Amino acid sequence: MTLATTLPRRSEPAQPSWLVKLFDYKPFLIVICLTPAIGLLLVFLTYPLGLGVWLAFTDTTIGRRGIYVGLENFQYLLTDPLWWSAVFYSVFYTGVATVGKFALGFWLALLLNNHFPFKSLLRAIVLLPWIVPTVLSALAFWWIYDPQFSIISYLLVDVLHIRSTNIDFLGSPWPARFSLIAANIWRGIPFVAISLLAGLQTISPALYEAAMLDGATAWQRFKYITFPMMLPILAIVMTFSIIFTFTDFQLVYAITRGGPVNSTHLLATLAFQRGIAGGELGEGAAIAVSMIPFLVVATLFSYFGLARRKWQQGESND
Repeated sequence: MTLATTLPRRSEPAQPSWLVKLFDYKPFLIVICLTPAIGLLLVFLTYPLGLGVWLAFTDTTIGRRGIYVGLENFQYLLTDPLWWSAVFYSVFYTGVATVGKFALGFWLALLLNNHFPFKSLLRAIVLLPWIVPTVLSALAFWWIYDPQFSIISYLLVDVLHIRSTNIDFLGSPWPARFSLIAANIWRGIPFVAISLLAGLQTISPALYEAAMLDGATAWQRFKYITFPMMLPILAIVMTFSIIFTFTDFQLVYAITRGGPVNSTHLLATLAFQRGIAGGELGEGAAIAVSMIPFLVVATLFSYFGLARRKWQQGESND
């Protein structure tokens, strides 16, 4: 008997089935993994956005299917003083609130970046204004700004005796506008501070040590190290802050509902008032669509911030 007849014959390895090959194919896996996310975006984002843009070109009202009217809604908005007032206040509200949030948020982030007792606890406490639901904080500010029961008026009149009458925060246009801006700044500071704090912790301490050995002052270290290294993060955080502020609805609607005499309407609250409360869906959609150019500008701001990050890393800006 030969050796070949005594040893068992080695079997050939089984070929993988077509299903195994399909799931090993990387482009197929990418499509499968992205399908749920794409489906959710199509249902909850693309469809509402597309419907809103379509309604902006119609005269649809609640309970009545409209017809296509072209640019008629937008032409009307250009002659509507209330829309121009909402545009002005939306830009003013966003600009002043963003500057305030970033000035105070950056300062708070620099403080929280130092070493001190109970640092983690204080960082958690700082987040409270951001964690609290917007409506609850809006109601709290509504009581703070109440002409009769305001805690600010109580301190100034009954405790410090600085004033003889209570302050009517929401009774006239400009005090109401600045009161809303103050509430928005209070609510937005934690988001800015924690985001910038995360960016500050990515800066190497060796840079500061080298600058101190060269005799750089605290202002020079901030100007030539902290600020340039933080610019990409500043651009991204500022973009989100501008978008959140410009599209703010809950805070304004819960405190003033656009009053007094429609002086505190943002484009978002005006769109709701015309489209839902007023029943003019086409006009309300047109007001909402008119917000898109401002949001595109904010997105481009973020793009240039990312381009600067590429430059810092030695890559080309393409």
